Amino acid sequence: MGQRALEHRRLVPRRRLGVLRRLWVLLPISLMIFLLLEAAPGDPLGQIPLTLPPEVADAMRGALGVGEPWPLRYALWLKQFFWTEPLHWAGLAPDAPRIVSYQSRAPVFDVIAQRLPQTLWVLGLAYLLGIALAVGIGMAAGWRPGGWLDRLCSAAAMLGWSLPTFLTGLVLIWAFAIRLGWLPSVYDTTLRVRDGSSLAQQMRQMAMPVAVLALYNAAQLGLVLRAALLEQRPQDYVRTARAKGMSPRRVLWHMLRNALAPLVTTIALGLPGVFAGAIITEQLFRINGLGQLLIGAVQANDLPMVMTLCFLSAVLIVLCNLVADIACRWLDPRLG
Repeated sequence: MGQRALEHRRLVPRRRLGVLRRLWVLLPISLMIFLLLEAAPGDPLGQIPLTLPPEVADAMRGALGVGEPWPLRYALWLKQFFWTEPLHWAGLAPDAPRIVSYQSRAPVFDVIAQRLPQTLWVLGLAYLLGIALAVGIGMAAGWRPGGWLDRLCSAAAMLGWSLPTFLTGLVLIWAFAIRLGWLPSVYDTTLRVRDGSSLAQQMRQMAMPVAVLALYNAAQLGLVLRAALLEQRPQDYVRTARAKGMSPRRVLWHMLRNALAPLVTTIALGLPGVFAGAIITEQLFRINGLGQLLIGAVQANDLPMVMTLCFLSAVLIVLCNLVADIACRWLDPRLG
């Protein structure tokens, strides 16, 4: 017992150091994103009329801060992101200068907060549904490998994983919106759920974008779970459980518990990829979420908005990596 406690004491500082290293890597990531956007072609004032007097254009550039040296603009963005914005949301610095969008002249985080609920509704429901379908597909395919159910589920999963989301979305729009007329092809972001009728309308317009993302995620995660279950089949504990007369359902349950580590890792690390896929899905179904916001900001050369959204994606990747690491160590203490 004393030896185990001593090992735990040695591991805790090492784990904390690993967490700090992963968080510190966000600083060079932010610099790389800023430099890439700085080197990209485009001008936030490229759409202004050519007849505009040069002094007016220079004044507009000065108001946007475009003429400042890039190290100064990068340092200002860091200060506003890590210091001013948290203080503002805590109510401690309501009048401090914040990160402002070139396009809308509104604070970037206020615009993101307005668009975030639409993205979270679609992505959250799609990911949860995809995980539920993946568990069913993986268990059905991995329990009796080589059987007809395994071949059917594996073929369906490979097809769902290989098809791009925009193609799946176009097929669903053609089938259920154009041919059958059952579902709307355009997402109404102004809809507010107040009664049963508006709730039914909300579910109808969410059906296709949620299905597109859920099918893709279910295919990927289902194949991962199937492979993990196949790795557990030849293990000694499975043969022992069967020799003792344990029911197939209980044996499958024990196999599933030991196969969760790769599935949880894929779920956590795949979450940022779901946001990337949502960019295409939101464009396809006209969902006024973060994907549409990023595309519009790129087209308008809105550097503060693009920089903030890309860096938030990097933060999400690092946090999901940490969650996956912690979850795997909790599921399998042997990982230390």
